[in-house]
Order: sequence, then structure tokens, then C-alpha cells
Amino acid sequence: MTKIISITNQKGGVGKTTTAINLSAALAKKGSRVLLIDLDSQGNATSGLGIARKKEMLSSCDVLLGNAALQDAVQKTMIETLSVLPSNLRLAGAEVELVEAEDREHRLKQALRGAVDPYDFVLIDCPPSLGLVTLNALTASDAILVPIQCEYFALEGLSQLMNTVKIVRRTLNPQLDIQGVVLTMFSGRMNLCVQVVEEVRRYFRQKVYDTIIPRSIRMSEAPSHGLPICLYDPRNIGTKAYEALADEFLKREGR
Repeated sequence: MTKIISITNQKGGVGKTTTAINLSAALAKKGSRVLLIDLDSQGNATSGLGIARKKEMLSSCDVLLGNAALQDAVQKTMIETLSVLPSNLRLAGAEVELVEAEDREHRLKQALRGAVDPYDFVLIDCPPSLGLVTLNALTASDAILVPIQCEYFALEGLSQLMNTVKIVRRTLNPQLDIQGVVLTMFSGRMNLCVQVVEEVRRYFRQKVYDTIIPRSIRMSEAPSHGLPICLYDPRNIGTKAYEALADEFLKREGR
């Protein structure tokens, strides 16, 4: 059965898209059939997997607004079992169009129904906001994965995100679960990072993954080459970290 997971955090710069790209790639390299949906109008997950963002191409905007079927907009990547539903700048206008749309919070869920059966996992890279596009992702998802940076303002905004999850559960999607919390951008040389890890583990308890994603210059370079870190630098500490995260993810999912 296909599991749909939104990777979300309303705070920007927490490694959300980096996690979306590299966890998707790591899962696919381990044999899972993965679809990554780019729901951020910046399209970084799209370009980070080597797909040029063209204004005229079919995208997540077309699928969200009901102008195209999912299977017509999905594109293959350099990893055989990894596909992507690309994004482009037209998605920025989707928020406005959705305001007047009928059943506006369920548009993505309707578009995915039956169309994602070929995949083991669908990961959704959400925008860093809690607007209608993100609400569509949460309504369509079985669970959320929350990346949190190991920095001073790590827990900033998380109470609002958790409150949104409670509202979505109550009004739109009672089954929405927290799949896990991933600590990112860790530097063992900074005492603050260690303190943040302890605080996040105290806050989320068993939901926090044991695997922690380190800072890596090579991992920052990889998207500019249109490659996930596992293809850009297979021996990098980031590659090993996302492989470990994928193993832990699969274990949690019983796969």
C-alpha cells in the first residue's frame, strides 16, 4: 500500500528540501518505488534532481488545479525507481486560485487517488508556509516528516505547526500522523547543537530519528549539479547519513 508523507516545517532553511531530495533518492536506491512531489514554487526539489524548470511544462500546479492528470505530469529521474512531479513559478499563483475553488483543501487528495498505486512511497516537499497548498498536502497525507535544524531557533514555529496538525486532524484528515522528526545541519563542534538535540528529543521523544544529518559542503553543492548527494559524492558523510535515515525510515514503516 502506498504511504504518502509530507515533509514540512513552516520555518525556512531547515533542510526540508535537502531531506526531500536525498531521502527520496536513498529510498529509491534501496529498491523502493518513490514519487517526490514538489509543492514549493521555488522548485528546488525539481532542479535538485536534474529537471529543468520550464514555464510550459506540466507541473504540480496543473495537477493541484485539476488541469492535468498526475501520470501526465510526472517525470523520471536518473534513478530508475525515483520519479518527480515537478514545480515551477506558476505554483505561486495557485494559492489565489484555490481560494475560490470548490473543495479547495482536497484537490491534491483527489488528484492522487488511485494514481499513486505504482509507488511504495510518495514524499511531498511542502512550501515553508501554512497556506492552502500546504493544507492540501496535509489533507492528502498519511503522515508528516518534520526536519528541524540544530540551531538556536530550532523549535520556533513548531507549536504553530503542531496546532495546524491538530486542526487538520479534527476537520480534514483524522488519520494524519507524525511519521518522525529529523535533526539536520548538525555540527558536533558546537555545544549549542548538542543542546538543541537534547531539547528536541525531550519535546518529541520517540518520534525523533536516531540518525542525525550533519553539515556538509558537498551536500550543499550537489543541487547545483542537479544530483542527490548519493550520486554527487557516494562517499560523503551526507550520503551515509541519508542511507542510515532511509534504513531507519523503512524499519519504522515495516518494509
